[in-house]
Amino acid sequence: MSAAATAAPVSPLDAANPSSNDNNGNKDNDNNGGNNNNNESNEAGNNNDTDQSMSKSQVEELYPIALLMDELRHDDVASRVQAMKRLDTIAIALGPERTRNELIPFLEDVIPEDEDEVIAIAAEELGKFVPFVGGSQYATILIPVLEKVSACEEPIVREKAVDSLNQISSSLSSQQITNDFIPLINRLAKERWFSLHIAATGLFKSIILEVSRSERLELMKLYSDLIHDDSPMVRKAAGKELPELINILCQQFNTPDNLEDLNWNLITNMYEALVNDNQDAVKFLSVDVLISILQFLKKINETSQVDDLFTSLITLINDPSWRVRYMVADRFDSLTNNFNDEKYTLKLVPNIISLMKDNEAEVRKAISKQLPGFAKLVNSADNSIVLKEIVPVVNQLSMDESETVRSALASEITGLAPILGKDATIEYLLPIFVEMLKDEFSDVRLNIISKLQIVNEVIGIQLLSESLMPAITALAHDKLWRVRLAIIQQIPLLAEQLGISFFDETLGQLCMEWLWDPVYSIREAAVENLRKLTEFFGEDWSKDEIINKILEKRQSKDFDNFICRITCLFTFDNLIPVVSSETVKEYLYPFVNEMADDKVPNIRFNAAKSLYHVAQSLIKNYKDIVLEEIKPTLERLTDDEDEDVRYFAQDNLSKLEELL
Repeated sequence: MSAAATAAPVSPLDAANPSSNDNNGNKDNDNNGGNNNNNESNEAGNNNDTDQSMSKSQVEELYPIALLMDELRHDDVASRVQAMKRLDTIAIALGPERTRNELIPFLEDVIPEDEDEVIAIAAEELGKFVPFVGGSQYATILIPVLEKVSACEEPIVREKAVDSLNQISSSLSSQQITNDFIPLINRLAKERWFSLHIAATGLFKSIILEVSRSERLELMKLYSDLIHDDSPMVRKAAGKELPELINILCQQFNTPDNLEDLNWNLITNMYEALVNDNQDAVKFLSVDVLISILQFLKKINETSQVDDLFTSLITLINDPSWRVRYMVADRFDSLTNNFNDEKYTLKLVPNIISLMKDNEAEVRKAISKQLPGFAKLVNSADNSIVLKEIVPVVNQLSMDESETVRSALASEITGLAPILGKDATIEYLLPIFVEMLKDEFSDVRLNIISKLQIVNEVIGIQLLSESLMPAITALAHDKLWRVRLAIIQQIPLLAEQLGISFFDETLGQLCMEWLWDPVYSIREAAVENLRKLTEFFGEDWSKDEIINKILEKRQSKDFDNFICRITCLFTFDNLIPVVSSETVKEYLYPFVNEMADDKVPNIRFNAAKSLYHVAQSLIKNYKDIVLEEIKPTLERLTDDEDEDVRYFAQDNLSKLEELL
């Protein structure tokens, strides 16, 4: 144990020592000088046995604790990490008093000097320690050790300490917050080390609503000092935490009359400081602060400050730093929604166009993802602007030199269809879709395909499929399997809307071809796709277009291939639940039964699983087949030479017997 543990509180290591010595170093085995009579000697002997037994029991109880404490000092970092993860075990075994008097001082001594990995685990565990030290009345005993950890320059370690301090603060009384937690924040914020200032920025939010009005004012002034700190890293940390702090305050003080309690002037001054910061990494954080301010003003219907905030937004949009412009572009939807006024929306049109034409690809990418939301707002103010001013720039972006910009646009461009309406979508957007489906970058094609349903709802599947069918057919054979998979996933939608005849003419053959794809994921998706098509088009269609074609496959050379045979088996297995028992009996069962004798064990044990599914379908109307054919087949497979076949045969035989 550390030096902090004096002779009075015995350390867990000492308590676990089998040699129990008295204070004078003599062993405690006094037998009253040997002057007792026999009865007294026997009684004393019995008492000694009991005492020794109790001592041994205590040692056995404390021995695992001693091992854990040893691991906390172990040379191996991994051992110390594991020990830190079991701190709660030590604390529970020691009890609250010994945890306070021994374990916490020990940790305060050893933790700050350890490796970052160990310190991070310890800091995280200490956040859960309030019950282990005796409850909230003793919670402040945990603050000093976490205060030391929060001085760590490693961000992950520091964040763990701050998180734990915030967790502990929820257990504190008002008096403890005033006497212990606020002084903690003051110490951290006023120390000369930047890492302590950063730690302080994360602690305000947990107590800002729990303090008096005067204390809140002092805390906000202190936070303002951190926003103006000499270190850019501190200003960045304070700027990052400020939106959450504002949101917490605004939820509590949510009327115009509460602006003084909110310390609104301090908040707006901090925002201005961030906007005018000379460091890009600090300035771009002002965008999220602006959103929080706008959300509050919108909530209380306060408009007197909106003009000034709009002016600052325009300044940010035109900032020389691309990082600042990127942040505005990335949050554009939230910004425009919270101005909540058509005049501001229309004034922003030239600005969004400038962002769409920005010379930095990351900015163009970010604004591309915001287009539908902003276009919807603009359209509600003036329904001619989107078509006249925004769509032409969208067309330019669809041919952008950056593939990431084109990909971002492809993920959102279909959202413009409901805004433009059917005629404008057909005339202006469909040609863009067709060209983007031919893009050399697979993610562009993928993103367009995955959002086609939105366009379908606007112009109808018939027109959509006619316009895009050549591109869809080409993509069905795309060299990238993810693109082929995306097409397969759209087939049920197309099938449901196209109808049988048009589907068979345009896509039917493709659906069968995917069954023989070299990529397993494609074959798996194709099997599932055929099941869904059977549900849409019915059993008769399935017999003509799927079942009979698969049965015909047995006559081809391809059927000699293991993959072909097992894919056919998987397809039939998936069809069993969605067709009638008559179809199962006449078409599917004979094939499955044949596969039970296949030369490949993998096919045989999959056939065993399928036989059970067949039995489930036939049990009601054709129980004799189940008893006389399927059950004997499974019994035969339980004696198969292959271990896996025997296992699955026995498993499905057991399930079949339960079914019977």
